[in-house]
Amino acid sequence: MPKLRDIALRRLASLTPKYLPFADVATDDVPLSRLLRLSLFQVTVGMALVLLIGTLNRVMIVELSVPATLVAGMLALPLIFAPFRTLIGFKSDTHRSALGWRRAPYIWKGTLYQFGGFAIMPFALLVLSGYGEAIDAPRWIGLSAAALAFLLVGAGVHMVQTVGLALATDLVKDEDHPKVVGLMYVMLLVGMVISAIVYGALLTNYTPGRLIQVIQGSAVVTVALNLTALWKQEARDRTRAREMETAKHERFSVAWRALTNRPGAKPLLVLIGLGTFGFGMADVLLEPYGGQTLGFSVAQTTLLTAIFAAGTLIGFAIASKALSAGSAPLQLAAMGAAVGIPGFLAIILSSVALGPALFVAGTLFVGLGAGLFGHATLTATITDAPAGRVGLSIGAWGAVQATCAGTGVLLAGIVRDVLVGLSPATGLSAQTPYNIVFGIEIAFLVATVAVALPMLMKSGRRPKAKREPVPQNNPVEVS
Repeated sequence: MPKLRDIALRRLASLTPKYLPFADVATDDVPLSRLLRLSLFQVTVGMALVLLIGTLNRVMIVELSVPATLVAGMLALPLIFAPFRTLIGFKSDTHRSALGWRRAPYIWKGTLYQFGGFAIMPFALLVLSGYGEAIDAPRWIGLSAAALAFLLVGAGVHMVQTVGLALATDLVKDEDHPKVVGLMYVMLLVGMVISAIVYGALLTNYTPGRLIQVIQGSAVVTVALNLTALWKQEARDRTRAREMETAKHERFSVAWRALTNRPGAKPLLVLIGLGTFGFGMADVLLEPYGGQTLGFSVAQTTLLTAIFAAGTLIGFAIASKALSAGSAPLQLAAMGAAVGIPGFLAIILSSVALGPALFVAGTLFVGLGAGLFGHATLTATITDAPAGRVGLSIGAWGAVQATCAGTGVLLAGIVRDVLVGLSPATGLSAQTPYNIVFGIEIAFLVATVAVALPMLMKSGRRPKAKREPVPQNNPVEVS
């Protein structure tokens, strides 16, 4: 068995530099097997995103008849914790531990939040659906419990992802930070594709009981994968522990000002926000749009998430090759926003021509644009991070992205419900409320391109900032 495993890893290592972006970050000290094992935390994040955004939002809107505004509000609840991703990243940079750990405690706490949310969610859905003995339970109990479940899962996802990405950067050299973070995001997309396929297969014959079993299984798998990912990844460094005890820590406000005062930092955050808002509003409406307008089943709409993730993976691959060839990250970000525009136009036109085929093609293009945009802005953020503050920079990127995505989801649900309420008086067709939201997304992507162009011109005239080298950790003991 060990020989077969070694052969499989060698074959994988020979293939992945060509077919898996950023896989060339692996070294003898940090082999690909270790990085792939660490990336399992991204698989659980992708699993949570598919379940919440891809499956449950469609089930709650279509099968359970929950208003889209209420569902969008639940999906946007993690927005409460999104700004704290910056603080979480900073705290994991400066965490004091007797064992010298910085990242592991936060990943474990985030895992417990995810598990707690999934543990509550099945019972909340029982009440919402009136399934079995829950038929007489007040509806408000189900709604409040579902909101708490979404909140806990969202908080856990924010914490695990932010600190997990920072831990990944700890394992490699400073110049390889963008590569390893990119690899982690590729694995997030792989996890989303696999999860979407598995959920689609399990929910082909949908019943409330089957959905509850799927959620309970997701809770167990989340804990198992995150523990596997974390095992023996962060070294116990007692020397660092002693140094942290005596060191005078920089205040968060000082570190934040140092980050945002760097040239181009604030415009980059604005660009990230606009583009994320443009791509994010569709998260809550793509599946219901497919179900109500094109007649897709629960399993088929869940597979839409896999198609979107596949497009994003292609975008990551293209961006990886382009950046390796010397392309500017901001240029790729503008290109990603531009690619998303015809994608949303195709989705809008699918309601009047070509139907499912054009809808699937549009979803793929939107995913492609999101992949280009996400990879480019992430690379720009990591590259420009101050020395020793990668966690803070990743947290800032994640905070802006999550905040704008959550706001976009909430606004999309509100706009859709308001227009649906006006439909009897105005005679709007079933697809019009959705198409108006997609039109708003096109407007934000156009604004993203408009903001990126002057930034590109300024970056071309400004000399490239030199980063101070970050001392590499020399682990004295691994546990």
